[in-house]
Parts: sequence; C-alpha cells; structure tokens
Amino acid sequence: MLPVKQFIDFIAHNKLFNANSKVLAAVSGGMDSVIMVNLLKAAGFSFGIAHCNFQLRGNESDSDEQFCRDLAQQLDVAFHNIRFDTLQHVTAHKVSTQMAARQLRYNWFEQIRQQHGYTEIALAHHQNDAIETILLNLTRGTGIAGLHGILPKNGLLVRPLLFLKRDDIQQVIEQGNIAYAEDNSNSSVKYARNKIRHQVIPALKELNPALEQTFESNLKHFRELEQLLDIRIAQLRGELFIADNNDFHLPLAKIKTLEPKHLLLYNLLKPYGFNETAMNDLIASLDKHSGRVFEATDYKLILDRDKLILTPNKQQSNAQVSISLNDTEADYGSYKLNLLHDDSPLIVKNNPMAVSIDTKLLVYPLTLRAWQQGDSFYPLGMKTRKKLSDFFIDQKISLHDKSEVPLLVNGNGDIIWIGGYRPDDRYKVTADTKKVTIFELFKRI
Repeated sequence: MLPVKQFIDFIAHNKLFNANSKVLAAVSGGMDSVIMVNLLKAAGFSFGIAHCNFQLRGNESDSDEQFCRDLAQQLDVAFHNIRFDTLQHVTAHKVSTQMAARQLRYNWFEQIRQQHGYTEIALAHHQNDAIETILLNLTRGTGIAGLHGILPKNGLLVRPLLFLKRDDIQQVIEQGNIAYAEDNSNSSVKYARNKIRHQVIPALKELNPALEQTFESNLKHFRELEQLLDIRIAQLRGELFIADNNDFHLPLAKIKTLEPKHLLLYNLLKPYGFNETAMNDLIASLDKHSGRVFEATDYKLILDRDKLILTPNKQQSNAQVSISLNDTEADYGSYKLNLLHDDSPLIVKNNPMAVSIDTKLLVYPLTLRAWQQGDSFYPLGMKTRKKLSDFFIDQKISLHDKSEVPLLVNGNGDIIWIGGYRPDDRYKVTADTKKVTIFELFKRI
C-alpha cells in the first residue's frame, strides 16, 4: 500500500511544493523513482516525467528509456527524454563518468523546467541515500555542510522520499507488485557509493541494526549545528567586513580574537574561493610581518599591517601603457592620464593629481606602469635616492593600494612621477625651463 499520507505530510512539513505546483520528476526507471511518481499521482499532484538515457549500458539503457515512456503513458503525464553522449563529455571535460552524468542531467533538468513551466524538480533520494552521502563525504573530507546529508529542499530541487528507507520502498514494491527497471550497475562495487551501500553499511548495521533511525537523529543535529554556524558567520560578516569601494577590510585585531579561528575564518572566506589550506597558511602568518598574499581564483587576501584586505583579482592587461610624443591622453587601469604641452614654464600647485615636467628632459616613449621591487627615485626636494617601497611606507600606503598607483616612467628608465603623490626632483621645472608638459590623472568612478 502506498504511504500517501506520510508522503503528503512530509512535503507539507518541509514546504517542498503545494497543490498549485507543477513538478518535473526525474525518473530512471528504478524502484525509487517509480514509487515517487506513483505517490505523486496518488496524491493528486501535477507532474511530468524526465528521463535521461546516458547510453552507457547498450540495450539496457534503451530498455529503461522505453519503460519510462510507457510509465508516463500509463500515468497519463508528459514525458521528456534525452540521449547523452556521456563518454564524449567525459573526454571533453576530463571528469569521471559519474560526474559527467551528474552535470549533464542537472543542466538538462533545468532547461526542461524552464521551457515547460515546471516549478520544482523532484529527485527520488531516500534515507539510505542520505547515509551513503554522509559516509562518502567523511571519507573524502568535509566540513559541517557535508554532514547534513541530502537536504529535502535545495533551491528548486526537492526530495519527497527522504521519509522512506530503502527497505520501506522494497516492501511497497513487493506488496503492490509494482514493475520497475533494474539497473544492474547498481550491484557493482566498482563505484564508491555502491561499495559503501553493499559493503560498509551492512557491516555498520551489524553494529547498530537501527542505523537509519540513528542517522536520522544525527542528521537533525548536524543541520541545527549548521544553522547555528550560519547565524554566527552572518553576524561576524556584518562586524568584520568593512567595505572600501570593491574591497573589504577585516581588522586584524578582531581576526586574532576569533575562536575557533580556523572554523570561523574558513566559513567567512569560503564564498570567495579560499580553501582550508589557505586558511592554515593565513592563521600561521597572522603574527608575522605583513606582505603575504593569499590567492584564490577570483579573489586575493593581502595581509597588511593592521588589516586583511579582501580584493577581487584584476586583469593586468593594461599593467604597462606606452605613451608617444603625439599622445594627448592614456588609459591605465582605473585612471585616465591627460597630457598638455605648454610653451610657458607653468608650475602646477596644490593638486597632487597633476604635475609639471620640464619637456626637454622627456625621452619618448614614456610608460605608465605599476611599481616593481627595486624601484627608486629622487623625491622632489631631495638630492638622495629613495626606494619606492620605503616611500610607500612613509606615506602609509597599504600593500594593496600601492599596486594601484600609476608610475610615469621616462624612456631612459627614470621614474618621473609617482602618480598622485610625488614627482622626481630631477624633472622639476626650474628657471632654465623653456617648455613644460603637464600630466594630470583622473580617477574613474
């Protein structure tokens, strides 16, 4: 007898969908998905069937496809079907067969959902699938999120069978004499999940015959712990992340007081692509000299004197810009540089974003670039050379900001101007100057 009431109660309790929903049911033909669509039909929900033929088992794959087509006709619901060249996807994307099948089916499910107006995608996972997932995650390494197992609802993906164990489903199939398509690959221990299903879980059930009930209780605790952590992380993000244009500044003094430091830092920075290894390296560097940079794919963390700077990785396609004699402007990163040639020895004052340079000293082409280790110049008013790294320290320019400062470099390699800060004394306008070139920087907003 179909457990229709428990099915409806589970859907309502977990807010998976409602009477007005139009559900796309993913059906392989196995007994789990067959029970799911029979329950959907008996409960009166509107749904259609989606079946993927991965063409991995020859005639068996085609037979499963035909079974699902017949099942949809029997239940009088829409049938959506696709055939994938799974092995070609494996080769092209260098992933495992299982990962290829996962990527292909979920992408296609979403396409069908949008094209045909389905509101949710129903998957036939049950309690034993959740246990297998947790054990898999533990063997591969996981955080708290990997311990909550399979969630009843994850976005538009819903799992209305999570109230059932595999034995429950088997019993309903046998009592109702319900036909299904058996996938012989499910019995192979070649795949990690099947090895856990057929070898590990039976051994665990010898130790604890009520394994499913125990895991169900554990799952509840793990989900509550995850919710508690999420609340704490949201609170900390509001306290620690100080917005500065496109960057965030995190005060080091507060970072050092976090406990447990690794857990909190990892979850704070995980959304930006940083892994646990990066967090270990960061924590080990907190009490050392500033200057360390930790890279993720899209972001980097800069350990500055009194803060961590979280900033997007920027393309450096314009890291060096050449300026010819006839140019009147140049673009460099977030800056625009204007050039003006004047026949009078005009000196720009009280504007750090502009500078007057003796034209006769310029050697073209000039270059706009970022600073490099070893750079030095003669700051205006000084007759001795100074390293740029020391100049930046004196000016209290952060590690992140100094990489954004444009340097105007002469054709002979001399630094003419630290854009926005200080010109070189050797290129200043003097009483002997006949003609000046005025350079003015504008910061793009």
